[in-house]
Amino acid sequence: MKKLLLLSLVLGFGLMATAQNAYKFKQEVVDYQAIDKMMVGVEPAKASTVVASQEIDTPVVPPTKSTDIVSIINIGTSANAYSYGYGGGQKSIVWAVPELNMVTNFHRMGGELDPGGYSGDLGYDVSFDGGLTWENMIEMYIAENNAGGEYYTDAARYPNHGVWNPEGNTDPNNAWMSYFTPNLDGSNSTDSWGGYSFGAVNMGDPSIKTKNLQSSADPFYQYIPDAFDITKDGKVWVVDINQDWSSGAVEYQGSLILNKGEWDEAEGDFIFEQELLDAPVVEATTRPSHTQVAFAEDGQTGYISFLGDNETVDYVSGVPGYYPIIMKTTDGGATWSEPMGIQLGGENGLAGIVYEMYSDEQIAEFFEEPLPAREEIPYTTAFDHNISVDANGNLHIGVVIGIASSETDYAITTGIPEIIAAYDIYTTDGGTSWYGIKLGGLNQFRGTWPGDYTEDNRIQTTISPDRSTVFVSWLDTDLEDQEDNTRPNIFIRGLRPNAWGTADLTCADGADAPTNVTLFSEGMWNATFFAAAQMSFYDGDAYTIPMTYQPVAPDVDPGVAVQYKYITDFKFTEVDFCIVGTQELAEVATMDVSQNFPNPFSNETNVTVSLKQGSNLNLEVYNITGQKVLVKDYGYKAAGSFTMTISANELPTGVYFYTVEAGADKVTRKMIVQ
Repeated sequence: MKKLLLLSLVLGFGLMATAQNAYKFKQEVVDYQAIDKMMVGVEPAKASTVVASQEIDTPVVPPTKSTDIVSIINIGTSANAYSYGYGGGQKSIVWAVPELNMVTNFHRMGGELDPGGYSGDLGYDVSFDGGLTWENMIEMYIAENNAGGEYYTDAARYPNHGVWNPEGNTDPNNAWMSYFTPNLDGSNSTDSWGGYSFGAVNMGDPSIKTKNLQSSADPFYQYIPDAFDITKDGKVWVVDINQDWSSGAVEYQGSLILNKGEWDEAEGDFIFEQELLDAPVVEATTRPSHTQVAFAEDGQTGYISFLGDNETVDYVSGVPGYYPIIMKTTDGGATWSEPMGIQLGGENGLAGIVYEMYSDEQIAEFFEEPLPAREEIPYTTAFDHNISVDANGNLHIGVVIGIASSETDYAITTGIPEIIAAYDIYTTDGGTSWYGIKLGGLNQFRGTWPGDYTEDNRIQTTISPDRSTVFVSWLDTDLEDQEDNTRPNIFIRGLRPNAWGTADLTCADGADAPTNVTLFSEGMWNATFFAAAQMSFYDGDAYTIPMTYQPVAPDVDPGVAVQYKYITDFKFTEVDFCIVGTQELAEVATMDVSQNFPNPFSNETNVTVSLKQGSNLNLEVYNITGQKVLVKDYGYKAAGSFTMTISANELPTGVYFYTVEAGADKVTRKMIVQ
């Protein structure tokens, strides 16, 4: 397989050499590649030194708090900023359990609230009232294996965690936290990576806890897992990239390590086993860039995704780039499909990218003459992403999309405002068809702190409790003259997909734009290294999305102590979903279909159809998840006008799409039942 990949890569580069001049930019651009991040991810030891959290200049906040300005509170602290990730930190850091009204923030210890604390220890902050009040710095993991070197060999780094709440449970004493973190036991690299630390903590009594250590052993080269999820049946899923660092340089093994844990009541712990999943990529990319895992509510349908190039999609204009690569299970992880890529650009790409990424004006602004055709523009993902699974078992991928550089292999082109954008890439049929919904253009891409500590946009996904609504959030610096992403705000957008690849989106102030969460708050331009929960809260009218961040000024060493911040009250209401995606099916010339009137309606509504020729006529109504909920067959109707009536008694309150079909023609519109 590797030989085939190398041969194809040579051919691809041959094509690329003839296509380098397919497009030229009018303005100076900046190309970024994936960070070769892992070996520099071991920060200097600060085992016994406590440094006060650094102060950051904050914007002037209006003296009277607007309802649109979020409230932010202090929660836990840590000895340094590295707990929240490095070069792609979308790990499972913040977890929400709506049925327990619980939020947890998991991190390394130290900082002002843990004087003398060691950064290799772990703890968490927890709220049992939806994030309003917190108990902070609950230490549940202590590194103690001092082998005489610079670090304790069980010193924890970059942790993942989540809370397993058994189906129907409302008592925290019956809920368990699972944590999973790499440690520095050196079994995959001298004085560095290779070990895993994992265990369980009782949420009602944190003194009930477990700790397990596991070293790398051929053929499993353990490293730094990014992907983590827990299902309702008590299974924990952790995915790692199988890469050997024992020589001092990465040697990707062409596979992913799937760690599967299952709750054992007698042991009071999650018992883990490992397997390898084949995941080859072309040699020029070194390894997959980032992995994620997520399961549906039933725990049977699940997805593993990673970013890379495995030659399952076509190059556009001969230029290589990254794209999402998907593996799927429908039997609870017993078997997984072969990895398959999603085509982003070109004639077979996603219409929401090829035709909606840029306006005609932007293309004229970005490119020199002759302007490239939309199908000739090569696209790439950035180097990190996040995923969720909706109520129908369909995958949503939150990822940043940009133009693949024709100058630098596997690089994303940045440096011009809105030349990159946040997207939700999702399927409506289990993975056969894919769609892309643009959520907003971005100004900045990568931020770099002293010591070459980098973070990109940290795009993340959050699913609603009923899994019908997806929220995608990211970091972007919108300050004028700012040249990197070190002074960001949090931006977010909610969407509700339907079966045709369109989506209702939230809008900022009624405009087709994402919402700036931290605008005018103390987090304005300071919301660095943020984390969003995997699930939101919902109170019957509003969705509250748990989010944290750790402010780190651009010129401050991320090795100093940090204060974690929690945003208590950011929410979307139903009225915030104000537009329909631009890919909505167009009307056809052989019939006219009116918007239903009245709309919204609580009694009945009418739809008028004008047929230009006789035809069989029927009406189908779908809910926002694409399920067909109502069908009316009117038989053959002669040319002319005909009125169809829909009664609110036939449908629960909610948002629907109705499709009128006359022969081979279809028209789809949106309606609301109150």
